[in-house]
Amino acid sequence: MSAPLEDVTIIEIDNYMAAPSAAAILADLGARVIKVEPLTGDPMRGIGRPAKIEGDLKGYDFGFDVDNRGKQSIAVALDTPEGAKLVAQLVAHAQVFVCNLLPHRQARFGLDPDSLMAINPTLVHATLTGYGSDGPDALRPGYDVTAFFGRSGLYDAMRDGDDGEVPMARPAQGDHTTGLALLAGVLAALRQAERSGEGQVVETSLYESAIWTQASDFGVTAVDRAPVRRRARHQMLTPVANRYPCGDGKWVVLNTLGGNAFELLCEAVDRPDWLEDERFVDGGSRYRNMEALVTMIDEVLLTKSRDEWGKLFDAAKLVWGPVLTLDEVSNDPQAEAIDMFPEIEHPRLGRYRSVRAPMRFRDVDVGPRGPAPELGQHTREVLQQLGMTDEQIDSLLQQGVIGAG
Repeated sequence: MSAPLEDVTIIEIDNYMAAPSAAAILADLGARVIKVEPLTGDPMRGIGRPAKIEGDLKGYDFGFDVDNRGKQSIAVALDTPEGAKLVAQLVAHAQVFVCNLLPHRQARFGLDPDSLMAINPTLVHATLTGYGSDGPDALRPGYDVTAFFGRSGLYDAMRDGDDGEVPMARPAQGDHTTGLALLAGVLAALRQAERSGEGQVVETSLYESAIWTQASDFGVTAVDRAPVRRRARHQMLTPVANRYPCGDGKWVVLNTLGGNAFELLCEAVDRPDWLEDERFVDGGSRYRNMEALVTMIDEVLLTKSRDEWGKLFDAAKLVWGPVLTLDEVSNDPQAEAIDMFPEIEHPRLGRYRSVRAPMRFRDVDVGPRGPAPELGQHTREVLQQLGMTDEQIDSLLQQGVIGAG
């Protein structure tokens, strides 16, 4: 069966990880994605964490690859009249335009919604910014650590108690979450354009996506405007919804609900005497004595490894999860069973594992379609498809309007 978006062409002018991640999934869904890069390339090229491997793939930019796989790359100097004209020609034949330039920069290059939809009235114009295109911070640059985690309150809410340090996110967590929001908007706008014959403008930002991820909190905070209590491990409401270290230095997370949850925990750790302890006879007593109880649970769990406790938790029917390291997840049988790390074939370097988008389709060809392109790898091919001759392309190369890999 054909891929869902195989008849869709997308022009992408963006950088780093948030908007490119949305376009990568669109490519996974079958769309033709043409990434327009500056002559120096997306600044994300070459700055990711290198893989600890030897062989042909040593030095390959896997971080850039995961957000740009399956795309075509052309290199264009947008600040030249000829370069801007080339992009306009591409947009005229596309269904979607994806961009993360701030509004004033879009207008500078003729990439704003009004300009592009005058060329292509059915275009879906999708923009991802740090803080949105309105308000006092519309022109403020934003990365996920600043706009998504910091400004949204997420970092503060994740502190371990009131005195805990502000945590640090791993790379692109906010970017990829916001990329999913942009993806959803693009797909809905495509459906609307198909039905109405009119284009649509779609926007999202790191800031608003982060607020949405905390909607359960903000559903209350937006009403009472009061601070949310940050609970340390020894201040949790119940001992069976908490995280604990084990004897091998690894951690587990418990999240068992129900009236008999504490009894199940006592069974799993072989401490029936806790049920008779007057400090823990009911939920209120356990809450008032939570610090002592968590300390006692810590002492017991430090006597066995995480995996040993896991078997006992399963036997007691506790809801729990291991706190895996990233390398453990990459070898997790569950991840393998749902094909979270499909392989990509590089034409020169061979096969390597990538990361699948978090959605699956039955009997549909969806998934990574190839490696990320080299800078300007498809410039000549794409411009030839616009009807340009080799002589015209060579002239633009000599003028510094385009670059070709």
